Amino acid sequence: MSKLANIPTNIITGFLGVGKTTAINSLLAQKPADETWAILVNEFGQIGIDQAVMENQTEGVAIKELAGGCICCALGPALTSTLALLLRRSKPDRLLIEPTGIGHPAGIIDTLQNDNFKEVLDLRSVICLLDPRALDNPEVISNPTFQDQINLADVIVLNKIDLASEAQTSFAEERSNSLFPPKQAVVKSIAGQISLSLLDLIRKDECQALFPDAHTIPDQAEHPTAPQAQPLFQLQPKAGLPLSKEGSNHGLYSCGWVFNKSDIFIADKLIPYLQSLPNIQRIKGVFHTQEGWVLYNQAIHETTVSPITYRRDSRVEIITTRAFEKDEIQQKLINCLHISTQ
Repeated sequence: MSKLANIPTNIITGFLGVGKTTAINSLLAQKPADETWAILVNEFGQIGIDQAVMENQTEGVAIKELAGGCICCALGPALTSTLALLLRRSKPDRLLIEPTGIGHPAGIIDTLQNDNFKEVLDLRSVICLLDPRALDNPEVISNPTFQDQINLADVIVLNKIDLASEAQTSFAEERSNSLFPPKQAVVKSIAGQISLSLLDLIRKDECQALFPDAHTIPDQAEHPTAPQAQPLFQLQPKAGLPLSKEGSNHGLYSCGWVFNKSDIFIADKLIPYLQSLPNIQRIKGVFHTQEGWVLYNQAIHETTVSPITYRRDSRVEIITTRAFEKDEIQQKLINCLHISTQ
């Protein structure tokens, strides 16, 4: 890494379902053609969906995914080695980091500014996406990680304003502009559309975490076998027999499934079933359906379904606030399949 220096680096934060991946895709669409960007994506879930969403979006982009926990704590020991490898291989002109929605930014900022990276990375604006409607949810606004995502941000992006009321957006804007130290920018956005110029605002390091111990990076000496990133499944599951992996942390439960790419889902059965599941915090999936390949995105009770170019396999990650019966859900997902083709 000695040949790399002063790589402009940004952290894109925000709570679960706020639209971080969509915002990064909008930034990638604005990437100068002669630049190479590196994207480090962290997902709480076990199998990884975001890399599938970002794949093939644009040339000159190297994407690395850390799934199965937060890079601010459970995957903290893996962050340094994974980031170093990504930088060596891609030699990027810019680095973007997307932590999981329940990830605390403080530990990530500390890692980027420690001796391993302080001569390599130029940490610029930390951008936090905020759904104005979240300020109506007591469980969200009382969450220490949510509060510090906002506290540590240089820029607040009020996203999904087309789905929020005018009063909700005005209140969120007023609150964001009243914070101290003042934010360098508070902007409004629909579908994560933000200006590339926000990335080059210089971080002032005036922002302080109110809850710095909300997530703690394990001591690597005490945890020599700390959790490592779970890569995208390399083995293709058999038709009708998905692979699965489950986990839990910070009061949330997750399970992910990967289906053979020949498995075809009946959208009219699949989507109502996913929407009927209780205690949902987040569902994200890529499905091969009779109507084509689609991206399914659900945050609590809000759902979007859109076309996607990904074709490797069908995969879904379900995150809930309570433990659930994995085998029952798996069978219900299999019941949503059309006859598989070999």
